[in-house]
Amino acid sequence: MPLHIVHKLTDGVMVLDARGRITLGHETEALRLAIREAVAAGYPRIVLDLAGIDYIDSAGLGTLVASFASARRAGGELKLANLTLRVRSLMQITRLSTVFEVYDSVEEARRSFTRSGL
Repeated sequence: MPLHIVHKLTDGVMVLDARGRITLGHETEALRLAIREAVAAGYPRIVLDLAGIDYIDSAGLGTLVASFASARRAGGELKLANLTLRVRSLMQITRLSTVFEVYDSVEEARRSFTRSGL
C-alpha cells in the first residue's frame, strides 16, 4: 500500500496524517518531501500521526531520524503520535523511543509545543 499523507495546520503546528507503509522508495521520498515542504513553508513544528502506518522498514526509520534532524535545524521539532503496537515495539527495539517524543494522541503532541515554548 503506497504512503498517503494529509497535511493539517492547527495553531501553527503542521500535522501530517500518514497512512500506509513507510518503506524504501516512493514512500520514504513522499515523507521526506512532506516534511521538507512543511519546514520550507515556515512550519518546523510537526506532528506525525502514525495511526494509519502498519509497517516501517529500516529506510523508513532512517527517514524519520533525518526528518527529525531537519526540523531541529529549522528551529522546530518532529513529534510522533498514535503509534500502533507494531510501530511502538519497533521504536522501542531500535531505541528510537529515546530520540522522539511520542504521544498517545495528536492533540497531546500538538499541545506539547505550547508547553515547551517551541
